[in-house]
Amino acid sequence: MFDLRYYQQESVNAVYAHLQQKPDTNPCAVLPTGAGKSIVIAKIVSDAATLWNGRILILAHVKELLEQNAAKIAALCPDLKIGMYSAGLNRRDTDNQVLVAGIQSVYNKADELGAFDLILIDEAHLIPPDGDGMYQTLLNEEKALNPNVRLIGFTATPYRLRGGLICKPENLLNEICYEIGVRELIMRKYLSPLRSKNGKTKADLSDLHIRAGEFIADEIAAKMDNEQLVYAACNEIVKLTADRKKVLIFASSVAHAEHIKTRIEYAAGQECGIVIGSTSKEERAEILDRFKDKKVPADLFGATKPTLKYLVNVGVLTTGFDAPAVDTVVLLRPTASAGLYYQMVGRGFRLSPETGKTDCMILDYGGNIMRHGPVDMIRVEETHGGGKKQPPPMRECPQCQAVFPAGRTQCPDCGFVMPRQERALHHGTRAASDGILSDQTSETEFEVQRVYYSKHIKRGAPEKPPTLRVEYAIGFNDYISDWICPEHSGYARKKSEKWWQERAGFELPDTVDECLIYAEAGKLKRPRKITVKKTPGSDWPTITKYEFAADEPPSDPELDEEHALLVANQRIAEIRKEAAAAGSWIDLDADPADIEERLAIIDAEEEQQQAATGSAVYAEHGIPPEDNSGYFRREQTDDEIPF
Repeated sequence: MFDLRYYQQESVNAVYAHLQQKPDTNPCAVLPTGAGKSIVIAKIVSDAATLWNGRILILAHVKELLEQNAAKIAALCPDLKIGMYSAGLNRRDTDNQVLVAGIQSVYNKADELGAFDLILIDEAHLIPPDGDGMYQTLLNEEKALNPNVRLIGFTATPYRLRGGLICKPENLLNEICYEIGVRELIMRKYLSPLRSKNGKTKADLSDLHIRAGEFIADEIAAKMDNEQLVYAACNEIVKLTADRKKVLIFASSVAHAEHIKTRIEYAAGQECGIVIGSTSKEERAEILDRFKDKKVPADLFGATKPTLKYLVNVGVLTTGFDAPAVDTVVLLRPTASAGLYYQMVGRGFRLSPETGKTDCMILDYGGNIMRHGPVDMIRVEETHGGGKKQPPPMRECPQCQAVFPAGRTQCPDCGFVMPRQERALHHGTRAASDGILSDQTSETEFEVQRVYYSKHIKRGAPEKPPTLRVEYAIGFNDYISDWICPEHSGYARKKSEKWWQERAGFELPDTVDECLIYAEAGKLKRPRKITVKKTPGSDWPTITKYEFAADEPPSDPELDEEHALLVANQRIAEIRKEAAAAGSWIDLDADPADIEERLAIIDAEEEQQQAATGSAVYAEHGIPPEDNSGYFRREQTDDEIPF
């Protein structure tokens, strides 16, 4: 048994609400790679089976996902007998209340499996666009057995690998019922921080052609499997990953992967694993176990094979592969698919504090970050003409090859100040809302889906006061930010006081940490809509208007016991910090209220210390608690006064 994280419970609730309120459509929940989709699936399956006595089918396309989902369901509901139907796992159960199955094995076997009440699809972005293939075949047959069967999709990306949204009125899945972005989960420390660099040596990919939503495979292989590029890239990979734990490499072809393996082994002086489509099941399992630091026997006498730091693959470890220790992902292939780009980078999202992982580095030799933008800002929205919206522009630091949004003027990794560049002329095919002259501005109104709060410390300037970062989610992975300055003075503080008063109805706290406690306690009103102004020549949009619900009452400044304790502890920590800097707990010239507060803290801590020490003394000397009234009575000398 395990507890769901807040966003996992929210997604479960959203699925139930959709099923109840929209009986004619099928929902899809979007959670990033590493966010625990299998736990959400397990919770829904457990509820459906134990509370509603329903029969459930869970579909996936690879055996790793089947085993993963079955394990999570068993952990959440150990009394539930779970069947599996998969040729790859050599299992063909059919009568179980809960059945986990490979779509390839069961798409034409509805009569053999029987009727279901719920069908759940894991990795729903793999549903094909044309007629929805095997999934549509199975659903049609299941509807003939049970016209009320409901379908639920789960995915990290609400768009297909080959392009196109997976949720449309005419598709199997019709509407996204819940989504949460990569950025929020990184900020909340549920996913690993990311950093990215372009390779120094690059192939010229300007003349690649696209077929069916992806670059033509033979053209990619010809560009990337270049002796000079492989040599330079592998040497750089080994150098940049000297202090890294696990390095996962995506190659463009089998021959390319074999060349990478050879060069990595020569440069690093250690074995590099390789997994391709033709790798046998047994060999693949052994290689992946070694990469995950599992013991693999080398002989009959107890010796084990060495673990693997480097692993190269060709398109087989993009989904269903769970190796949390991966702290470097190398993209030695380009892709025109935003979905595939996300899935490859997503192999490094998971946390692994037990291995010392602090972040995941993305090394890109295929121009993918420049092509698709930051992984937390991918926007795949089909336009009326069938095309897609362009990603936000990126730029590369000429000094360290870090990649970051084009709006930044300074490299976040090495601090290099980017030279100002003239923009190239570009003639678009769609009318823009920006002003045509330099003094014209545009304003756009957005509905606010969610609001996130975090503490922001300016990179390279830790001595400056932190700020409260407020992010408004206005679309899938699309955010607008406010910056609130409770620890500043002058105009910044006064502006922040007005902002806080409008949302909370009481005085702005003195620190960002206290603001976060009030925000977490739900004391801030959330705007329903915001109006954003964009000025030509400016990198930063400005929020000019907030619209709140008319009937929302002012907040109550009183906190519950848990959050009040957090504020008190935060205040004590601040006083300790000030005292350490000043060398004294109390300034006799300070405000009387401040002196009284500090004396109260000193008295409380002395009482706690005496109680703890006294308990130990009582136990040592056998003194009953009722006889200890004068045990600590003594005069305190001036030398013992802590101020």
